[in-house]
Amino acid sequence: MSNSAEHNSTVCRTSKHTRVQHLITADETSLGELEALLAVLPMCSTGRVFIEVPDGSFVSTIVAPARMTVTWLDRSRRTGAVGSGAACSPGAALVRAVTAWSDEMICDDDDHTRVFLLGGFLGTADIVDHLTEARGVLPSGIHTPERFGLATAS
Repeated sequence: MSNSAEHNSTVCRTSKHTRVQHLITADETSLGELEALLAVLPMCSTGRVFIEVPDGSFVSTIVAPARMTVTWLDRSRRTGAVGSGAACSPGAALVRAVTAWSDEMICDDDDHTRVFLLGGFLGTADIVDHLTEARGVLPSGIHTPERFGLATAS
């Protein structure tokens, strides 16, 4: 019996894998950009929004389409690398969350996921690497801030 998270031709044809979905990331420096992006998405949009912040005081209500799940990642409640005893560095929680989500939800050669990475450079660069190298997402399908200079769509 195969692992339920395993990607194969049958799993990748299921409705959750063939409809357009959104993957959106942000951090405490890009909350305004995030709100502007969410405001222009169709109300029927689906997907995930991951927002990494330094602590719980940054958590607030974010208006998003009803079929999108918003997840706040509080760095003060997370650790760094397993076994290191270090605090969670900026971008690390986003990378872990997006890697886990994308490995389950994005099939190889996916063309049904719209990716908008608004978080800080370090996490964003690692996420772009994972999406392009491990998940086969084309860089042209990943939107990042132009100021980061990544080889993605602006």
